[in-house]
Amino acid sequence: MNFLQTLLAFAVALGTLIVIHELGHYLVARWCGVKVLRFSVGMGQVVWSRRFGADQTEWAVSALPLGGYVKMLDGREQDLRGLPEADLKREFTRQNVWKRIAIVAAGPLANFLLAILLFAGLYMHGVDEPSTLLAPPAAETVAASAGVKGGDQIVAINGQPVRGWSELRWALIQAAVDKQGARLDVERQGEGRRQLDLPASAFAALSLEGDVPSALGIAVARPPALVGRVMAEGAGARAGLRSGDLIQRVDGVAIADGLAFIEAVRKAPGRSLHIEGRRAGQPFALDLTPDAETDAKGGQPVTVGKIKVEVPMAPDMITVASAPAQALEKAVRKVWETSVLTVKMIGKMITGEASWRNVTGPITIADYAGQTSRIGAVSYLQFIAFISISLGVMNLLPIPVLDGGHLLYYSLEVLTGRPVSERFADLAQRIGVGLLVALMVLAVFNDLARLL
Repeated sequence: MNFLQTLLAFAVALGTLIVIHELGHYLVARWCGVKVLRFSVGMGQVVWSRRFGADQTEWAVSALPLGGYVKMLDGREQDLRGLPEADLKREFTRQNVWKRIAIVAAGPLANFLLAILLFAGLYMHGVDEPSTLLAPPAAETVAASAGVKGGDQIVAINGQPVRGWSELRWALIQAAVDKQGARLDVERQGEGRRQLDLPASAFAALSLEGDVPSALGIAVARPPALVGRVMAEGAGARAGLRSGDLIQRVDGVAIADGLAFIEAVRKAPGRSLHIEGRRAGQPFALDLTPDAETDAKGGQPVTVGKIKVEVPMAPDMITVASAPAQALEKAVRKVWETSVLTVKMIGKMITGEASWRNVTGPITIADYAGQTSRIGAVSYLQFIAFISISLGVMNLLPIPVLDGGHLLYYSLEVLTGRPVSERFADLAQRIGVGLLVALMVLAVFNDLARLL
């Protein structure tokens, strides 16, 4: 069932992005007076088609689902002999260079516009997410050294307000990419607002492949380790744990929250743990031996400890919603910042500052599509918005065969007053195809490496 949902979620996301991208090319081509012969979702052999409109444009679905195209009347690809003068005037290469630039740029711009509309709609609807209330940082982490304490609430980073965990995480990722420090404005109960500095040297040493906040010692606050339902057949019931028990220490180590208690139990299969806490306001202590069970989640099977009791882990949640004008402004800024961050990451991979393992392909994208669709509509729409931005940025890269490569040709034409030679364009096309094939092979290799 999960596989079918993943497949469907991937198909819907990919199909939407392809249609929006190609629709951008199609609409601007029609607006510029260029005749469109075919609009295809998919590449290769046409498996279904219908013709519509005064131009009898062919709307088609093709065999290979990874892509699409808009085929225009173009003298470089079709024999124009015998065509009436009215059609010759609508041939693509006979349009002025600014019209050709507009037609080519319209595809990526349509992806950016889709992302803006999705984000604006989500911001207006309101997004449920963890608050910026922090758990106690682990000793010797950057956050602990900077003076962060459990219960601190981050309200701004580098002067920019943050209202939810996604904004906090995004601000820290940007600081990591730019290798700059982060100034945290925090509200501390009973002490008011204060500023704490995370040094630039800490961000320079971070790996961008992991969870940046966690690497800094910043984690979302979770509820205390308060025992909920105790299952009769479990190790917790045998040891005497009761619903309502508050766990405070395990083997003498303080337990900050429910997640810390669960981790302590998981790490001790078949080993006795000394539990201390409070029951009905009074201190209590007992010895608990977690059952050893096999956990196959996340790859290789591992043996973990389990006691079959429920412990709350959900963080404090807030709903972040914005008025229409503010939502649109936030959406535009989000798309711009994400695009800039993507370009910076590509630059860092080229210079060796970031790993090429960050390049992902269709398998990973399909996996994320399935995961986000199972979480809910908001997560799935956010996923589509981010992939739409990535598609827009990738298509604007100055690689021949991509939209960015054609825009490079037309920019040279604007500067020199004449189009690039066919010989140069043909050579660049071959190089571009080679680069794309190499990137696809790398992406699929990275996808398979993650799976294995």
